[in-house]
Amino acid sequence: MPKLPVRCLILAFLAWAGVGPDVAFAQGFTTSVPSAILIDAGTNTVLFEKGADDFAKPASTVKILTAELIFQALVEGKLKPDDEFAVSEHAWRTGGAPAGGSAMFLALNSRARVEDLVRGLVIQSGNDAAITLAEGLAGSEETFVMRMNKRAAELGLVKSRFGNPWGMDGPDQKVTAREMAKLAAHIIKTYPQYYGYFGEKEFTWNKIRQQNRNPLLTMSIGADGLKTGNIDKESGYGLVGSATQDGRRLIVAIYGAKSAKERAEEARKLLQWGFRNFEEKELFKAGEAIGPAQVYGGTQGSVELTAKEDIKVLLPRGANERLMGKIVYEGPVLAPVEAGTAVGRLEIKRGNAVVLEQPLQTAEAVEQGSLPRRAFDAIYESAAAAIHQKLSGKK
Repeated sequence: MPKLPVRCLILAFLAWAGVGPDVAFAQGFTTSVPSAILIDAGTNTVLFEKGADDFAKPASTVKILTAELIFQALVEGKLKPDDEFAVSEHAWRTGGAPAGGSAMFLALNSRARVEDLVRGLVIQSGNDAAITLAEGLAGSEETFVMRMNKRAAELGLVKSRFGNPWGMDGPDQKVTAREMAKLAAHIIKTYPQYYGYFGEKEFTWNKIRQQNRNPLLTMSIGADGLKTGNIDKESGYGLVGSATQDGRRLIVAIYGAKSAKERAEEARKLLQWGFRNFEEKELFKAGEAIGPAQVYGGTQGSVELTAKEDIKVLLPRGANERLMGKIVYEGPVLAPVEAGTAVGRLEIKRGNAVVLEQPLQTAEAVEQGSLPRRAFDAIYESAAAAIHQKLSGKK
Protein backbone atom coordinates (compact mmCIF):
# COMPACT_ATOMS: atom_id res chain seq x y z
CA MET A 1 0.00 0.00 0.00
CA PRO A 2 1.41 3.45 -0.89
CA LYS A 3 2.44 5.62 2.00
CA LEU A 4 -0.34 8.08 2.73
CA PRO A 5 -0.14 11.53 4.28
CA VAL A 6 -0.82 12.28 7.90
CA ARG A 7 -4.56 12.28 8.51
CA CYS A 8 -6.31 14.97 10.51
CA LEU A 9 -9.77 15.25 12.00
CA ILE A 10 -10.77 18.73 13.11
CA LEU A 11 -12.85 19.15 16.28
CA ALA A 12 -14.20 22.32 17.89
CA PHE A 13 -14.94 23.11 21.52
CA LEU A 14 -16.39 26.16 23.20
CA ALA A 15 -15.10 26.46 26.74
CA TRP A 16 -16.87 29.35 28.41
CA ALA A 17 -18.05 30.74 31.71
CA GLY A 18 -20.63 33.29 30.65
CA VAL A 19 -18.22 36.23 30.41
CA GLY A 20 -17.14 38.24 27.38
CA PRO A 21 -14.10 37.17 25.30
CA ASP A 22 -12.12 40.28 26.24
CA VAL A 23 -11.42 38.84 29.69
CA ALA A 24 -8.70 36.49 28.44
CA PHE A 25 -6.91 39.41 26.79
CA ALA A 26 -7.02 41.37 30.02
CA GLN A 27 -5.30 38.49 31.81
CA GLY A 28 -2.32 38.43 29.45
CA PHE A 29 1.21 38.19 30.81
CA THR A 30 4.45 39.69 29.59
CA THR A 31 8.00 38.79 30.55
CA SER A 32 11.35 40.45 29.98
CA VAL A 33 13.19 37.18 29.26
CA PRO A 34 13.47 36.10 25.60
CA SER A 35 12.50 32.46 26.15
CA ALA A 36 9.91 31.17 28.60
CA ILE A 37 7.16 28.61 29.02
CA LEU A 38 4.69 27.80 31.80
CA ILE A 39 2.95 24.41 31.85
CA ASP A 40 0.31 22.88 34.08
CA ALA A 41 1.72 19.45 34.94
CA GLY A 42 -1.66 17.85 35.65
CA THR A 43 -3.25 18.61 32.29
CA ASN A 44 -0.11 19.35 30.22
CA THR A 45 -1.73 22.64 29.24
CA VAL A 46 0.63 25.38 28.07
CA LEU A 47 -0.43 28.49 29.99
CA PHE A 48 2.18 30.85 28.58
CA GLU A 49 4.99 30.74 26.06
CA LYS A 50 7.45 33.15 24.51
CA GLY A 51 10.27 31.95 22.30
CA ALA A 52 9.73 28.50 23.80
CA ASP A 53 11.15 26.74 20.74
CA ASP A 54 14.16 29.03 20.31
CA PHE A 55 17.54 27.49 21.08
CA ALA A 56 19.17 28.47 24.35
CA LYS A 57 22.39 27.58 26.16
CA PRO A 58 21.36 25.25 28.99
CA ALA A 59 24.41 25.69 31.23
CA SER A 60 23.81 23.71 34.43
CA THR A 61 20.17 22.94 33.66
CA VAL A 62 21.62 20.16 31.50
CA LYS A 63 22.21 18.34 34.79
CA ILE A 64 18.47 17.61 34.87
CA LEU A 65 19.00 15.11 32.05
CA THR A 66 22.15 13.78 33.74
CA ALA A 67 20.05 13.12 36.84
CA GLU A 68 17.35 11.44 34.74
CA LEU A 69 19.76 8.85 33.41
CA ILE A 70 20.94 8.08 36.94
CA PHE A 71 17.35 7.83 38.20
CA GLN A 72 16.54 5.45 35.35
CA ALA A 73 19.51 3.26 36.23
CA LEU A 74 18.45 3.21 39.88
CA VAL A 75 14.88 2.20 39.01
CA GLU A 76 16.09 -0.52 36.65
CA GLY A 77 18.44 -1.91 39.31
CA LYS A 78 21.61 -1.12 37.35
CA LEU A 79 22.72 1.15 40.18
CA LYS A 80 22.14 1.28 43.92
CA PRO A 81 22.27 4.41 46.08
CA ASP A 82 25.17 2.93 48.07
CA ASP A 83 27.28 2.07 45.03
CA GLU A 84 30.54 4.04 44.94
CA PHE A 85 32.20 5.75 41.99
CA ALA A 86 35.84 6.78 41.78
CA VAL A 87 36.73 10.44 41.23
CA SER A 88 39.02 10.57 38.21
CA GLU A 89 41.62 13.24 37.52
CA HIS A 90 39.43 14.43 34.64
CA ALA A 91 36.42 14.88 36.93
CA TRP A 92 38.54 16.61 39.59
CA ARG A 93 40.52 18.86 37.28
CA THR A 94 37.71 19.71 34.82
CA GLY A 95 34.78 19.95 37.18
CA GLY A 96 36.23 20.21 40.66
CA ALA A 97 37.98 22.83 42.76
CA PRO A 98 40.85 23.49 40.29
CA ALA A 99 38.34 24.49 37.57
CA GLY A 100 36.81 27.32 39.59
CA GLY A 101 33.21 26.52 38.60
CA SER A 102 30.35 25.12 40.65
CA ALA A 103 31.65 22.03 42.42
CA MET A 104 30.85 19.46 45.05
CA PHE A 105 34.56 19.59 45.98
CA LEU A 106 35.26 15.90 45.50
CA ALA A 107 38.81 14.86 46.37
CA LEU A 108 41.07 13.44 43.66
CA ASN A 109 41.13 9.60 43.59
CA SER A 110 38.50 9.40 46.33
CA ARG A 111 35.25 7.45 46.11
CA ALA A 112 31.72 8.71 46.68
CA ARG A 113 28.31 7.06 47.00
CA VAL A 114 25.86 7.49 44.13
CA GLU A 115 23.29 9.07 46.44
CA ASP A 116 25.82 11.65 47.65
CA LEU A 117 26.86 12.37 44.07
CA VAL A 118 23.23 12.94 43.09
CA ARG A 119 22.86 15.43 45.93
CA GLY A 120 26.06 17.12 44.87
CA LEU A 121 24.70 17.26 41.32
CA VAL A 122 21.26 18.75 41.92
CA ILE A 123 21.78 20.75 45.14
CA GLN A 124 25.35 22.03 44.80
CA SER A 125 25.30 21.89 40.98
CA GLY A 126 28.66 20.13 41.12
CA ASN A 127 30.36 19.78 37.76
CA ASP A 128 32.66 17.22 39.35
CA ALA A 129 29.62 15.24 40.53
CA ALA A 130 28.18 15.25 37.00
CA ILE A 131 31.38 13.97 35.41
CA THR A 132 31.91 11.34 38.12
CA LEU A 133 28.38 10.04 37.67
CA ALA A 134 28.79 9.99 33.89
CA GLU A 135 32.08 8.09 34.04
CA GLY A 136 30.81 5.72 36.71
CA LEU A 137 27.65 4.77 34.81
CA ALA A 138 28.90 4.75 31.21
CA GLY A 139 32.65 4.28 31.53
CA SER A 140 33.50 7.64 29.98
CA GLU A 141 31.99 11.09 29.63
CA GLU A 142 31.80 10.66 25.85
CA THR A 143 29.80 7.43 26.09
CA PHE A 144 27.49 9.02 28.63
CA VAL A 145 26.83 11.93 26.23
CA MET A 146 25.78 9.42 23.57
CA ARG A 147 23.35 7.95 26.07
CA MET A 148 22.07 11.44 26.91
CA ASN A 149 21.15 12.15 23.31
CA LYS A 150 19.62 8.70 22.83
CA ARG A 151 17.55 9.14 25.99
CA ALA A 152 16.52 12.65 24.97
CA ALA A 153 15.18 11.28 21.69
CA GLU A 154 13.27 8.56 23.54
CA LEU A 155 11.64 11.23 25.72
CA GLY A 156 10.60 13.33 22.74
CA LEU A 157 13.24 16.04 23.05
CA VAL A 158 13.65 16.26 19.28
CA LYS A 159 15.36 19.66 19.01
CA SER A 160 17.67 19.72 22.02
CA ARG A 161 21.23 18.42 21.76
CA PHE A 162 23.70 17.59 24.51
CA GLY A 163 27.49 17.73 24.38
CA ASN A 164 28.44 17.12 28.00
CA PRO A 165 26.72 16.19 31.28
CA TRP A 166 27.57 19.30 33.31
CA GLY A 167 26.83 22.39 31.23
CA MET A 168 30.01 23.56 29.50
CA ASP A 169 29.10 25.65 26.46
CA GLY A 170 29.67 24.28 22.98
CA PRO A 171 28.07 23.83 19.55
CA ASP A 172 26.57 20.48 20.57
CA GLN A 173 24.89 21.89 23.66
CA LYS A 174 21.53 23.55 22.98
CA VAL A 175 18.02 23.19 24.35
CA THR A 176 14.59 24.78 24.14
CA ALA A 177 12.47 25.93 27.06
CA ARG A 178 9.58 23.74 25.88
CA GLU A 179 11.63 20.57 25.84
CA MET A 180 13.30 21.25 29.18
CA ALA A 181 9.87 21.78 30.75
CA LYS A 182 8.81 18.48 29.18
CA LEU A 183 11.87 16.77 30.68
CA ALA A 184 11.05 18.23 34.10
CA ALA A 185 7.46 16.96 33.87
CA HIS A 186 8.74 13.49 32.99
CA ILE A 187 11.09 13.37 35.99
CA ILE A 188 8.42 14.60 38.42
CA LYS A 189 5.93 12.00 37.20
CA THR A 190 8.30 9.06 36.69
CA TYR A 191 10.67 9.35 39.64
CA PRO A 192 8.72 10.68 42.66
CA GLN A 193 11.07 8.75 44.96
CA TYR A 194 14.08 10.70 43.66
CA TYR A 195 12.58 14.04 42.66
CA GLY A 196 12.81 15.20 46.28
CA TYR A 197 16.58 15.67 45.93
CA PHE A 198 15.92 18.75 43.81
CA GLY A 199 14.07 20.39 46.70
CA GLU A 200 16.67 19.86 49.44
CA LYS A 201 17.85 23.30 50.50
CA GLU A 202 21.44 22.47 51.39
CA PHE A 203 24.08 19.74 51.33
CA THR A 204 27.43 19.41 53.09
CA TRP A 205 30.29 17.49 51.53
CA ASN A 206 33.95 17.50 52.42
CA LYS A 207 33.00 19.79 55.35
CA ILE A 208 31.78 22.41 52.86
CA ARG A 209 28.15 23.41 53.30
CA GLN A 210 26.43 24.75 50.20
CA GLN A 211 22.87 25.94 49.72
CA ASN A 212 20.65 24.94 46.84
CA ARG A 213 21.09 27.42 43.99
CA ASN A 214 17.39 27.44 43.07
CA PRO A 215 16.04 30.81 44.33
CA LEU A 216 12.41 29.70 44.08
CA LEU A 217 12.86 27.38 47.07
CA THR A 218 13.04 30.34 49.47
CA MET A 219 10.07 32.30 48.09
CA SER A 220 7.16 30.58 49.90
CA ILE A 221 5.34 29.82 46.65
CA GLY A 222 5.33 26.03 46.92
CA ALA A 223 8.51 25.49 44.88
CA ASP A 224 10.23 22.10 45.24
CA GLY A 225 12.77 21.89 42.32
CA LEU A 226 14.57 21.83 39.80
CA LYS A 227 17.79 23.61 38.53
CA THR A 228 19.32 26.93 37.58
CA GLY A 229 22.13 27.54 35.13
CA ASN A 230 24.37 30.24 33.74
CA ILE A 231 27.78 30.39 32.10
CA ASP A 232 28.35 34.10 31.59
CA LYS A 233 26.39 37.26 30.88
CA GLU A 234 26.37 36.55 27.16
CA SER A 235 24.68 33.18 27.59
CA GLY A 236 22.16 34.58 30.05
CA TYR A 237 20.65 33.03 33.15
CA GLY A 238 18.29 30.05 32.94
CA LEU A 239 15.98 28.20 35.29
CA VAL A 240 13.72 25.17 35.16
CA GLY A 241 11.47 25.09 38.20
CA SER A 242 8.28 23.66 39.61
CA ALA A 243 5.84 24.56 42.36
CA THR A 244 2.57 23.27 43.78
CA GLN A 245 -0.38 25.13 45.29
CA ASP A 246 -3.73 23.62 46.32
CA GLY A 247 -2.92 20.35 44.58
CA ARG A 248 -1.96 21.94 41.28
CA ARG A 249 1.60 21.72 39.93
CA LEU A 250 3.08 24.20 37.46
CA ILE A 251 6.40 23.92 35.65
CA VAL A 252 8.31 26.95 34.42
CA ALA A 253 11.37 27.16 32.17
CA ILE A 254 13.08 30.43 31.28
CA TYR A 255 16.32 31.21 29.46
CA GLY A 256 18.24 34.35 28.58
CA ALA A 257 17.63 36.43 31.69
CA LYS A 258 20.15 39.26 32.09
CA SER A 259 20.86 38.60 35.75
CA ALA A 260 20.21 36.14 38.54
CA LYS A 261 17.74 38.62 40.02
CA GLU A 262 15.76 38.92 36.79
CA ARG A 263 15.74 35.13 36.43
CA ALA A 264 14.30 34.65 39.91
CA GLU A 265 11.72 37.43 39.62
CA GLU A 266 10.42 36.45 36.19
CA ALA A 267 10.09 32.80 37.19
CA ARG A 268 8.29 33.75 40.39
CA LYS A 269 5.90 36.11 38.61
CA LEU A 270 5.07 33.51 35.97
CA LEU A 271 4.26 30.87 38.58
CA GLN A 272 2.14 33.22 40.66
CA TRP A 273 0.26 34.43 37.59
CA GLY A 274 -0.45 30.84 36.56
CA PHE A 275 -1.78 29.84 39.97
CA ARG A 276 -4.03 32.89 40.26
CA ASN A 277 -5.53 33.18 36.80
CA PHE A 278 -6.47 29.74 35.49
CA GLU A 279 -9.12 27.14 36.19
CA GLU A 280 -9.51 23.57 35.02
CA LYS A 281 -12.02 22.50 32.35
CA GLU A 282 -12.74 18.92 31.32
CA LEU A 283 -13.04 18.12 27.60
CA PHE A 284 -13.22 14.31 27.56
CA LYS A 285 -13.36 11.58 30.16
CA ALA A 286 -10.95 8.64 30.03
CA GLY A 287 -12.27 6.08 27.53
CA GLU A 288 -14.74 8.48 25.95
CA ALA A 289 -14.83 8.41 22.14
CA ILE A 290 -13.05 11.48 20.77
CA GLY A 291 -13.16 10.77 17.05
CA PRO A 292 -12.59 8.03 14.45
CA ALA A 293 -9.51 6.87 12.59
CA GLN A 294 -9.78 5.17 9.20
CA VAL A 295 -8.94 1.46 9.07
CA TYR A 296 -7.45 -0.33 6.06
CA GLY A 297 -8.39 -3.93 5.31
CA GLY A 298 -10.54 -4.48 8.38
CA THR A 299 -13.99 -5.77 9.19
CA GLN A 300 -14.98 -2.14 9.63
CA GLY A 301 -13.78 1.04 7.99
CA SER A 302 -12.97 3.04 11.11
CA VAL A 303 -12.27 2.75 14.81
CA GLU A 304 -12.96 5.21 17.61
CA LEU A 305 -10.02 6.77 19.41
CA THR A 306 -9.91 7.45 23.15
CA ALA A 307 -7.46 8.65 25.80
CA LYS A 308 -6.25 6.65 28.81
CA GLU A 309 -6.81 9.59 31.15
CA ASP A 310 -9.32 12.42 31.42
CA ILE A 311 -8.44 15.22 29.02
CA LYS A 312 -8.52 18.55 30.80
CA VAL A 313 -7.20 21.99 30.02
CA LEU A 314 -6.59 25.11 32.05
CA LEU A 315 -8.30 28.26 30.82
CA PRO A 316 -8.23 31.87 32.04
CA ARG A 317 -10.77 32.31 34.83
CA GLY A 318 -14.07 33.69 33.59
CA ALA A 319 -12.99 33.56 29.95
CA ASN A 320 -15.22 32.81 26.97
CA GLU A 321 -12.88 31.02 24.64
CA ARG A 322 -13.09 28.77 21.59
CA LEU A 323 -10.62 25.90 21.41
CA MET A 324 -9.82 23.98 18.26
CA GLY A 325 -8.92 20.32 18.42
CA LYS A 326 -7.20 18.14 15.83
CA ILE A 327 -6.73 14.37 15.80
CA VAL A 328 -3.47 13.64 14.00
CA TYR A 329 -2.40 10.16 12.89
CA GLU A 330 -0.68 8.35 10.04
CA GLY A 331 -3.34 6.39 8.30
CA PRO A 332 -5.34 4.56 7.57
CA VAL A 333 -4.65 2.13 10.41
CA LEU A 334 -3.71 -1.31 9.12
CA ALA A 335 -5.93 -4.19 10.31
CA PRO A 336 -5.81 -6.28 12.36
CA VAL A 337 -5.41 -3.86 15.23
CA GLU A 338 -5.78 -4.56 18.94
CA ALA A 339 -7.75 -2.48 21.41
CA GLY A 340 -5.53 0.02 23.19
CA THR A 341 -3.10 0.44 20.29
CA ALA A 342 -1.47 3.87 20.24
CA VAL A 343 -2.76 5.79 17.21
CA GLY A 344 -1.74 9.41 16.89
CA ARG A 345 -2.56 12.26 19.21
CA LEU A 346 -5.07 14.96 20.01
CA GLU A 347 -3.85 18.54 19.66
CA ILE A 348 -5.77 21.36 21.33
CA LYS A 349 -5.14 24.91 20.17
CA ARG A 350 -5.95 28.27 21.69
CA GLY A 351 -5.62 30.61 18.73
CA ASN A 352 -2.39 29.62 16.97
CA ALA A 353 -0.77 28.12 20.06
CA VAL A 354 -0.89 24.40 20.82
CA VAL A 355 -1.82 24.26 24.50
CA LEU A 356 -2.28 20.51 24.89
CA GLU A 357 -1.12 17.29 23.23
CA GLN A 358 -2.59 13.97 24.35
CA PRO A 359 -1.80 10.46 23.01
CA LEU A 360 -4.79 8.53 21.66
CA GLN A 361 -5.48 4.81 21.40
CA THR A 362 -8.00 2.53 19.73
CA ALA A 363 -11.18 1.92 21.72
CA GLU A 364 -11.71 -1.60 20.34
CA ALA A 365 -10.06 -4.30 18.28
CA VAL A 366 -10.63 -4.50 14.53
CA GLU A 367 -10.12 -7.87 12.86
CA GLN A 368 -8.76 -8.33 9.37
CA GLY A 369 -11.51 -8.18 6.77
CA SER A 370 -12.34 -10.54 3.93
CA LEU A 371 -10.19 -10.75 0.80
CA PRO A 372 -12.70 -8.72 -1.29
CA ARG A 373 -12.79 -6.03 1.42
CA ARG A 374 -8.98 -5.81 1.54
CA ALA A 375 -8.83 -5.64 -2.27
CA PHE A 376 -11.39 -2.81 -2.31
CA ASP A 377 -9.49 -0.89 0.36
CA ALA A 378 -6.24 -1.34 -1.56
CA ILE A 379 -7.76 0.12 -4.71
CA TYR A 380 -9.32 2.98 -2.78
CA GLU A 381 -6.14 3.87 -0.92
CA SER A 382 -4.01 3.63 -4.06
CA ALA A 383 -6.34 6.06 -5.79
CA ALA A 384 -6.29 8.39 -2.78
CA ALA A 385 -2.50 8.32 -2.70
CA ALA A 386 -2.30 9.10 -6.43
CA ILE A 387 -4.63 12.07 -6.01
CA HIS A 388 -2.59 13.32 -3.07
CA GLN A 389 0.65 13.06 -5.06
CA LYS A 390 -0.89 14.90 -7.98
CA LEU A 391 -2.17 17.71 -5.76
CA SER A 392 1.25 17.90 -4.09
CA GLY A 393 3.00 18.27 -7.45
CA LYS A 394 4.81 14.94 -7.12
CA LYS A 395 5.42 12.56 -10.01
